[in-house]
Amino acid sequence: MPLLSLKPQEVPLDHSASQNAFRPHAAKPFLATPAAIKAFGTEEIVRCLGVLQEKARQHGGLDYLQVFEDAETQQRLWFIEDGDGGAITALLPSDY
Repeated sequence: MPLLSLKPQEVPLDHSASQNAFRPHAAKPFLATPAAIKAFGTEEIVRCLGVLQEKARQHGGLDYLQVFEDAETQQRLWFIEDGDGGAITALLPSDY
């Protein structure tokens, strides 16, 4: 299975909305929907989370919605970081 590639985010990296670090902790768990796990596998989802964490570190944060895409199939995997009290979720667009 080819590795997914991160698409550019819709808002500029220096925009005030780019403040999410995609770092799970006790108050912000990391979740993946069953459909996302079935489509891409746990290993690829965790790899993508690491990509987001590194990019957030480099740029001082990212927008709450990040999109990875399979270049061959154009199938997408979304990552959404909810605000305080929420979660970081890997999901398919159809899960939304």
